[in-house]
Amino acid sequence: MLRYKKKYIDQISSTEAMLSAIISDYVTSMDFMHKKQKNNPPKISGSFFHAEEFKVKGFEEENLASSIYNYFSIFDIIKSQYRYKIYIDKADDYFLAIKVQHKDKEYRLKQSLTLLNKMEILKFISFLNTYLPETSRLLESDVVELSKSKLEEFLLKTSTIISNLGIDIILPKELKNLLRPKLSLKISSKAKNLQSFFDLQSMLEYDWQIAIGDQAISVEEFEKLVESGKELIEFKDNFVLISAEEAKNIFAEIKRKKSLNQFDVLHATLNGEAFLTKELEVYIDELFSPKDIPVPTSLKAELRAYQERGFSWNINNLLNGFGTILADDMGLGKTIQAISTILYLKENGFIQNRVVIVVPTSLINNWENELEKFAPSLSYFSYYGLKRELQESDILITTYDIARRDLVKLKKEKIDCLIIDEAQKIKNPNTEISKAIKSIKCKYKIALSGTPVENNLSELWSIFDFALPKYLKTLKDFQKNYAKDIEIKKDHTKIERLKRITAPFMLRRLKTDKNIAPDLPEKIIIDEYSTMTKEQAGLYQSLVDESFEMMESEDHTGALVLKLIISLKQICNHPRNFDKTSPIDPKLSGKAQQLLTLLETILQRNEKVLIFTQYVEMGDILVKMIEDVLLTTPLFLKGSQTKKKRDEIVDSFQNDPKHKIFILSLKAGGVGLNLTEANHVIHYDLWFNPAVENQATDRAFRIGQKRNV
Repeated sequence: MLRYKKKYIDQISSTEAMLSAIISDYVTSMDFMHKKQKNNPPKISGSFFHAEEFKVKGFEEENLASSIYNYFSIFDIIKSQYRYKIYIDKADDYFLAIKVQHKDKEYRLKQSLTLLNKMEILKFISFLNTYLPETSRLLESDVVELSKSKLEEFLLKTSTIISNLGIDIILPKELKNLLRPKLSLKISSKAKNLQSFFDLQSMLEYDWQIAIGDQAISVEEFEKLVESGKELIEFKDNFVLISAEEAKNIFAEIKRKKSLNQFDVLHATLNGEAFLTKELEVYIDELFSPKDIPVPTSLKAELRAYQERGFSWNINNLLNGFGTILADDMGLGKTIQAISTILYLKENGFIQNRVVIVVPTSLINNWENELEKFAPSLSYFSYYGLKRELQESDILITTYDIARRDLVKLKKEKIDCLIIDEAQKIKNPNTEISKAIKSIKCKYKIALSGTPVENNLSELWSIFDFALPKYLKTLKDFQKNYAKDIEIKKDHTKIERLKRITAPFMLRRLKTDKNIAPDLPEKIIIDEYSTMTKEQAGLYQSLVDESFEMMESEDHTGALVLKLIISLKQICNHPRNFDKTSPIDPKLSGKAQQLLTLLETILQRNEKVLIFTQYVEMGDILVKMIEDVLLTTPLFLKGSQTKKKRDEIVDSFQNDPKHKIFILSLKAGGVGLNLTEANHVIHYDLWFNPAVENQATDRAFRIGQKRNV
């Protein structure tokens, strides 16, 4: 135990002591040991990794302590009063110089020994000489020449260690930015006037090239460049950095890609890995350049500027043969952009047959209302319910579940355009619904989703697999090329590559961008913290104790942990939500009491509120407590209700001033509904995925909302 004269130790010392304790505890908890010496480890390892006492017993062990001290003494350089700088520059050849900075003045290494603290400088020289033997020669000369092999060794092996110790390394421009070779394509087309992007595959002519900086060399030239086996290679006025493994991968990629399709060409072009002929470059640029496409005059609405851009983008892609993913933030008007697209395609003769719109059940009424309001010239019917029958009309609206059940019947229909709303419903490519939707053949495909990725990137792949099949290759390819490195390693290079190749076909704008929705009010998020009542706390603790006892005797505890989390959430809601027998009394739940206090304030202001809960039973409990305490009956929307009943409830909330409180099951009411009469949203219990909660919140925070939410 250390004793200090002062009552408290200084800030840096206390921080170092705390970090030392944390790291020491962490290291010992890892139970680490050398793999090769696991059964017979050196005794000193026990001190390092298991915090065991090490006693010196033999003559050969007497110098261990000083050896360990010397080994770690290099870290003292970081704390040095001097700043050390290594300069590498070029006259005729590359040379090395070292300077020592003290305050605002720099001294050559040889000079510093007489003008500064000699022992400290010598300690630095002793360390550096181990990694850079030329250091000792600088005691006699101001600069020393570096051979190419020594330069390569320093840059590739030594410089990282040295810079991590706070030593500055100053390099010339060509060594600062080492070039890395990239596989690229020289592409041309045999056809001078391409009619369609999808004709490109049969017209392609290409050669592999290696891009080095802004220059390209042939595969044969690259082979000669790397034949020496060196990692650092001089190339014109620059240096190329490539390991033997990287070179091997480039040659393997060339052999693997013996034939390319039009999507490979597009990927390479969008990622700057292709050298196109002028004609082909102009053609691809023209494919995706914004077009001024007039909004149909039959649309009974005036589109906002960003919605007009979305409409034009949609039409341009569809007429070029691509499917689209309109991924605008929830509430920015994806529906009206889709309706404008249908009108344009219909009125200009691109659609001769039926349009099918697939939606969650809760959105059927919303689509009916929007079509009636904005496109009265289009006929529609909803293919839904036990007595559903196909009818003649421009548009058929149905649900995901009905599309799966009646797939055979729907596939017999002549369909020109297929639109899926809340497209995250097909995020799992292995579900029967996903397979059914993707099997429907049509000319034009549009996916609408405010949250194209909720949990992982395979969800994005699945939506692309609907809109533009094979563009992101197979799911296995996608996971190997992008998903694993992005999700696990947070690989920014892969993130940017994926953004570039998906950007032409997925359009996403956010409400928080004031250039998009300058008149949309603010969304204010407030975390309210509740205190459990005695009854809740007792129930909570007894369940935790009981569950931990069960886990001690179980081998696989995953299911028990999940069950425990769900049960604890229910106890926090209200004991009745968990045990099904407690009285429906707000005094038994701190959260329920706080909710009623918030609701009282909202009602006094004559404002409206949405309350989301993931448990239908909790919704019923809330209805009873609100009736008893606030003397008003809230509306409650849940999945078991008929479509007609849901529509009546939504209409009552939006149009009847006496209905101020609307409780919604998170799954039934969390997507697609327009509930802009509410300017308060309360999540009574939180879902495991925040994206689902955001979807629910945006039932109120969307275009048409006039007040802060």
